[in-house]
Amino acid sequence: MSVSIFSMLMIRLQRVGRKNIPTFRVVVTDKQNSTKSGRFLEILGAYDPRQGGIKKLNGDRIKHWLSVGAQASDTLHNLLLSEKIITGKKINVLPKKTPPKK
Repeated sequence: MSVSIFSMLMIRLQRVGRKNIPTFRVVVTDKQNSTKSGRFLEILGAYDPRQGGIKKLNGDRIKHWLSVGAQASDTLHNLLLSEKIITGKKINVLPKKTPPKK
């Protein structure tokens, strides 16, 4: 698997599982790829929000990809902070509320 120098790598969640039963894979992929394309370089873990937020993350490989230059998505960044894999501040991922129009 060759990665071109100019591609931007992302570590993000990829939804897998059946309808109404969301489970997620943590994958490294090119930023250009769609989240549902199924193309990725490596699986780094899994996340199941329904089972009490069970997380199975490979911290060593995540740190490796971050050191190579991959960026974590905002949601995954917050997940990695809560698991103490990386340090820093949480990112607000909720959209800003707009005041109701009169």
